[in-house]
Amino acid sequence: MTDDRRDAVLVLPPHLTASARAIAGAAVRRGLRTVEPGGTPISEVLRESAYGVAYLHAGPGFADIVASVLGIAPLEAPADWMARLPITFTRREIRAMPIREAYGLRRPVFVKSPNDKSIPALVYSDGSRLPGPDAVEPATPVLVSEVLSYVSEYRLYVLDGAVHTASRYAERGRLRLGEPSPDALAFGADLLAAASASLPSAIVVDVGQDADGGWSVVEANAAWASGCYAADPERALDVVLRAAGPVAALDAARDGVFVRSGAAAPEEPRVSAAPPGTGYRG
Repeated sequence: MTDDRRDAVLVLPPHLTASARAIAGAAVRRGLRTVEPGGTPISEVLRESAYGVAYLHAGPGFADIVASVLGIAPLEAPADWMARLPITFTRREIRAMPIREAYGLRRPVFVKSPNDKSIPALVYSDGSRLPGPDAVEPATPVLVSEVLSYVSEYRLYVLDGAVHTASRYAERGRLRLGEPSPDALAFGADLLAAASASLPSAIVVDVGQDADGGWSVVEANAAWASGCYAADPERALDVVLRAAGPVAALDAARDGVFVRSGAAAPEEPRVSAAPPGTGYRG
């Protein structure tokens, strides 16, 4: 396997958030090229990366368009991961179901899409308030949980079963960036000790503390589609590169089951050339 960072491209979305700019800056400092297809046709991206490798930092919709043609394997948590966690880590009942079943709920619930934003993550007064069958397919999976309010929330970038970098991102429902608390990191370590095998090797997990002082998982997110907030962008990039890197470098035994549906390997995967320092498995 060769190792030539000149051949590595980080593909970014057409409109960069502050977080995406931070990740892009870290990538450039590491020696990767960055490409924003908003100003560059996908065909040109393909030509540029034809003899190298591509990585991705973008939203799910954009990833679904470019991942397979660029030979990228985006990793994400199983759709029902939250529903399968012990209540010790969730502090609330969480169920995975098709949205057609959620329509019948007649109490306030928090509902969200497991791995994208197709169903807005909100508290709904009952199931009749969800987007109807004219807007979404009845079989669309959703996570339904009891309503739990958080005093503070933290984003944990996880690599190989350990927290790699982290950030506070909210207090009492309002954006407030800061350092992670020792308690958040300790809860994250306990969670990963019990459940890291049920997650991809690179993922983002959000955790929070409620008004009673208890800690629980807020949600899991794909690292390649997550904002880094006040986390170290260099270390966040380590996780992003593993979470959405070349199909040819995928550790199929560890992460094959976590590749996002529809992001199949191309017939002729590109030669892997992982940038040094990323911890990327060849």
